Amino acid sequence: MAYDLIIKKWNAEKEELVAETDQPALLHWRANLGSIWKEGLTPYRQSAATATGNEAEPVEEKHDWTDLTDSITEGVLSRITGGSSDDWTLTSASSAKQDMEDIPGLSTEDFEPEQELRFLPVNLKQTWREGAVGRERTEAAQDRSWALGDLVGTHCRGEESEIVGEMQFTFLMVLTLANYSCLEQWKRILGLVFTCKAALTERSGFYVKVLKVLKLQLQHCNDVDGGLFDLSDEGGALLKQLLKQFRRAVDDIFREEESTVKNELEELESYLRSQHGWELSDSYVRKGMLELEDGEQVEMEINDLEGEDERGEYAPVIVDLGGHGHSVDDTTNGD
Repeated sequence: MAYDLIIKKWNAEKEELVAETDQPALLHWRANLGSIWKEGLTPYRQSAATATGNEAEPVEEKHDWTDLTDSITEGVLSRITGGSSDDWTLTSASSAKQDMEDIPGLSTEDFEPEQELRFLPVNLKQTWREGAVGRERTEAAQDRSWALGDLVGTHCRGEESEIVGEMQFTFLMVLTLANYSCLEQWKRILGLVFTCKAALTERSGFYVKVLKVLKLQLQHCNDVDGGLFDLSDEGGALLKQLLKQFRRAVDDIFREEESTVKNELEELESYLRSQHGWELSDSYVRKGMLELEDGEQVEMEINDLEGEDERGEYAPVIVDLGGHGHSVDDTTNGD
């Protein structure tokens, strides 16, 4: 496979990489690529323990980078950054319009706006078609499959891989640049994908790919100092809630059937359980007897997860609005 060689140089005044246009310099670097390593660059090699568990014999993770980037195409990069094939740039402060801070009394004319990122329009506040009312609107809010299908058909030219590519791109820009807007879009994509039900059977290949990518991304969260997310604490609360909801949907759709989506989810769940103590299924002991040091036994019940399981005060409530749009409990004889 032939690869294009893109040569950049550092512009100290602008503090950015710019294209090298000097022909003698281009010829020099093309003829002396090996010398780049000798001038301070360190070869990129990630290693992991071998399958035998012998940590003294590291092996290179040859496929991780490919698996983290294989859906990021030229089209995805050009759409998001607005650049051409040799000029895809962004900074830590680059942002989509919806993530830009709204500062009262300060207009965009008062400062030089940062580069705008053009993400896929994921709007979790409206996941139904224009003009939808009643049951159709309610169902589309509970199962966002229509919104996912509309995004693929309208903005991705029917290519589901466009969403995977943006999921990969945004994660890597959070990992390398700590870009806030990319983090928000990564969460929006997961918030859409993992709240669908009908799409689980219609787009099973897409879901297998998303789950594979997410597992690998979570495995690389600690590639930065301090870790990208604290998955063992509140930092992973949003993702944990999404995956628990997704697990219930998968169990409801496939039940006892064999499914590639279910198998891939179990792989992800196994990793999260072993590394972070997560339980995505509802099959855990909520109530039981605990023996104290003095031998006394007391009955204990776990209530911390009621919100995630939609139990107790978090359980769904049906409110009868009556004929006038008011709660029946709020109506009086005078109404």
